[in-house]
Amino acid sequence: MEGNKDESEKCIRIAQRCMSDGDKEKALKFLEKAERLYPSQKAKELIKGLRTSNDTQSSKQTSEASAPPGGDRTRRRRGSGSRENAANKENKEKDYTPDQLETVRRIKKCKDYYEILGVEKDAGENEFKKAYRKLALQLHPDKNKAPGATEAFKAVGNAFAVLSDPDKKKKYDLYGPESENTGRGGGSEYNYTHGFEGDISPEELFNMFFGGGFPSNNVNRRTRYSTTNHHHHYYYRDSQSSNESSYTMLLQLAPILLLVLLSLLSSFFVSDPIFSLQETDKYSAKRLTSSLNIQYFVKQDFKVEFKGDLRRIERQVEEEYLANLRSNCWRERSYKENMLWRARNFADARLYEKAQNIATPSCDTLQRMYG
Repeated sequence: MEGNKDESEKCIRIAQRCMSDGDKEKALKFLEKAERLYPSQKAKELIKGLRTSNDTQSSKQTSEASAPPGGDRTRRRRGSGSRENAANKENKEKDYTPDQLETVRRIKKCKDYYEILGVEKDAGENEFKKAYRKLALQLHPDKNKAPGATEAFKAVGNAFAVLSDPDKKKKYDLYGPESENTGRGGGSEYNYTHGFEGDISPEELFNMFFGGGFPSNNVNRRTRYSTTNHHHHYYYRDSQSSNESSYTMLLQLAPILLLVLLSLLSSFFVSDPIFSLQETDKYSAKRLTSSLNIQYFVKQDFKVEFKGDLRRIERQVEEEYLANLRSNCWRERSYKENMLWRARNFADARLYEKAQNIATPSCDTLQRMYG
């Protein structure tokens, strides 16, 4: 029911245009169709307003018709009104468009499955699928209410089931539609709903293509398995489709799996840093740099074979220590200046005094070292 909401809103918009043009009967027709597709408060209110307007107009016509003069004219007017009401009633009962009816009639006149799908005999699989999708959407009985739509829908499903199967297509091309079940029941038209039927019903075939886009209550479901081989044939298709889906999913996940693998490998090959500025369980041996007496920590098994390596390590310690001091000093000064600005902006003497007393230990340490 939810899938018909867009169609219902489309009918309401058409009805509103008809009301603007003064065609109330046509507007009422589309509003009633919208209500059948997807009931809504908006459609109910518009229908109520139109019917109220029609009742008022009918009362006026009735009072005019009851006037003494022109009795024959009155009878003609009444007769014409009856014929119009009958015609309107007939139009309201029709829940299909002329195009839908024409499509059904065209299918009924077809003599073979190629003509039903509207494709040539040398057409490829993609052309068969494209033609089937188009016709199946037009003829599905839950969308097309024209007389014979169900049979036409079955015919399209049978045509695709035969022409998309290489073995059935070959047999059909050799022997034609009369080889198994002639289906010519006394008339000139071929009974296109019989003959080389598919192993699944037209409704099941539709759901395979469109994922169950329409409910399946208007078409009789029937599953035929003419031979055991056909039964296994369709299960083979489902298995193959499942394998292809799994393969596609694996390809999509491949980049993520590769990144995880690379991160795990990098953790194995990246060694621990030589020193730490903070004492930890791993870095517990305390040392001082020879130049600035910066404290740092190394592992218990720390060994240096060359003095050049030790100088390089101590230079890295001092650079990292000074970089941390500069970063901390910048934050301390920014915080203090912001507090001073707020105090001056709000003319708050106590806040200004408090801001001036904010300590900047990292800046003081840098001042001492460079002083």
